[in-house]
Amino acid sequence: MKKFKNYSLTLILFVAPTLLLFTVLVAYPIVEALYGGMLDWDGISSGTWIGFENYKKLFTSSLFLLCQKNTLIYLAVMLGYMLIIGMLAALLLVAIRSKMRDLFRSAFFLPVIISSTVVCQMWLSIFNFDSGLLNKIFEMLGVTYRQEWLTNSNTAILVVAFVSAWQYMGLAFMMYYTNIRSIPEEYFEAAKIDGASVLQMHRHITFPMLQEALRFCLVFATSTAINAFDTIFIMTNGGPGDYTNTLAYLMYKTAFIRGKYGYGCAVAVIIVIECEIFYSIINKLFNRHDIYKERSC
Repeated sequence: MKKFKNYSLTLILFVAPTLLLFTVLVAYPIVEALYGGMLDWDGISSGTWIGFENYKKLFTSSLFLLCQKNTLIYLAVMLGYMLIIGMLAALLLVAIRSKMRDLFRSAFFLPVIISSTVVCQMWLSIFNFDSGLLNKIFEMLGVTYRQEWLTNSNTAILVVAFVSAWQYMGLAFMMYYTNIRSIPEEYFEAAKIDGASVLQMHRHITFPMLQEALRFCLVFATSTAINAFDTIFIMTNGGPGDYTNTLAYLMYKTAFIRGKYGYGCAVAVIIVIECEIFYSIINKLFNRHDIYKERSC
């Protein structure tokens, strides 16, 4: 019994610092945001309790629906790059037997480690209406299709989402590439002996071994879409009008520009709730897949 008590005390001593850190950095800010969302508060003076008025105002706002639509567009573009293009690039690079493999691998991953400011400035110059590379290419080809990519309400959010997806596609690529290279060659050799085609080998060997990489990419893409801010701030500043606003940018604008901290806290709470909902769905999907896989075995 004494030994058990000593073990419990040791366990508590090891867990306590992490639990304290979590409480200070995560739990307390969430509780503070929940409380702040119930106030009419400018962030400086003492706030006035207004209950759920900030949330009612947020849910009945047309801007809230626009932010949700932009988040879904952002997420779709991110998933397209991270789940499809990133995986195809990893599969192609693994198949290439060349000394240039390391160069291609570094080139794919390079945008991830470059500052977002540098990436955004580069693409701003490419999408510039007058001197941008993209419109210049159309002009050289004799095509009259020229766009004001970042000031057009129909294309602005797609362009911003594309820049984020382009920057972080290399992260997904590296996850897939590392996982594929870690699969034992004996699996593929046995499949070849059994007469399996390349597609069958990828379907029954490669893809099942990439489940954790897929889970990571889904979580990362979802988090980036819901919390999209820096690329929007640098490239469009939320414009044209409010057409590239997301909840994260709306939180910044209301809290730090308009001085409505209570409303900003309410937006922050919704961001946390949406993140938890998406993460729960992703984990449930993958856990269900794991259960089916165990049953089939």
